[in-house]
Amino acid sequence: EVQLVESGGGLVQPGGSLRLSCAASGFTFSNYAMSWHRQAPGKERESVAFISSVGITTTYADSVKGRFIISRDNAKNTVSLQMNNLKPEDTAVYYCKVPLLGSWGQGTQVTVAS
Repeated sequence: EVQLVESGGGLVQPGGSLRLSCAASGFTFSNYAMSWHRQAPGKERESVAFISSVGITTTYADSVKGRFIISRDNAKNTVSLQMNNLKPEDTAVYYCKVPLLGSWGQGTQVTVAS
């Protein structure tokens, strides 16, 4: 059974940083690309970042480019999202996903407010 468990969310002031992590199990992690998504209240879920199976290719939504960094550790079966210079509009529930398997984690709340 595929399991994805996100952690690292919380309340942060504008301009601050957070690092989200997603622990994966139940599949051969190193064989699959991973992605982060977010859903703000009243809005549709949107893609934030993508990383290929071995970490060579990364892509970002325009709204986070230059501020967020996606990375993975295939030895630890984890994918991370380093979020810098956070803005109030980054407030959302953040989810990790295995795109090819269609599997989602339960999400972690990120709130950016002063």
